[in-house]
Amino acid sequence: MALQMASLNSGSNGNCYYIGNNSEAVLIDVGISCRETEIRMKQIGLSINKVKAIFISHEHTDHIKGVSVLANKYKIPVYITSETSKRGPKLIKHLSAHFIADQPIQIGSIEVTPFRKEHDAIDPHSFFVSDQGINVGVITDIGVVCDQVIHYFRQCHAVFLESNYDEIMLENGRYPFILKERIRNGKGHISNKQALDLFINHRSSFITHLFLSHLSKENNCPELAKNLFLPHANETEIIIASRYIASQVYEISHTQFIPINKTQQNRKDLQLGLFDKE
Repeated sequence: MALQMASLNSGSNGNCYYIGNNSEAVLIDVGISCRETEIRMKQIGLSINKVKAIFISHEHTDHIKGVSVLANKYKIPVYITSETSKRGPKLIKHLSAHFIADQPIQIGSIEVTPFRKEHDAIDPHSFFVSDQGINVGVITDIGVVCDQVIHYFRQCHAVFLESNYDEIMLENGRYPFILKERIRNGKGHISNKQALDLFINHRSSFITHLFLSHLSKENNCPELAKNLFLPHANETEIIIASRYIASQVYEISHTQFIPINKTQQNRKDLQLGLFDKE
């Protein structure tokens, strides 16, 4: 059993993340157009027909732009809070459901647990996606690293984690003061440094993939962000979730996680290729 994941787009111009197994998948947000979602999924070999649910984090346009058209076209249920649904998206013509924080929702064998976050939206949530013990977090648009974020982050094998801005670039940049304050006031976004502190202090011993997500075009640089994390990565692969193209599809399987007290024979089996190393 394995979970596949990919970023279809990540940034203020649109956010959409894919997590799925061999038979079903979910999308977290659809902030790019239906057509662009279809194109990017096809480019990286993902089938829209596997998508059984869309989860909406909050009502900002970069998270809901394409959801109505995509959901209506493919008759995909949309999961959203009742408060967020009052602000958008509109015109979803078929089944939608309201979720409640910390109450898991089952989509086939995939379990999605929404949890509250700090952001300047009406009812914002992040998501913890699990399938038979493999856990993926989608933790973006967070104004602060709160206890909820830490609780779920500690359990993740892979995470789409916001690393929105470099503090010096934001301070010296061309944004007006009021917008700078909106970004860094605890209800906007977290910086590279805040994301790194979370990673260093609270990552699990089994985290394999970290997607640096929702990078600012004006106040960050992909190379700068990645190079900040690489010295602390150890065995974790650091990936930039682009604001322009889809990532490749990454896969995590149970056979990657061999406890430290496994027998020498199991270590030998791994060397011989009897465990999946993808």
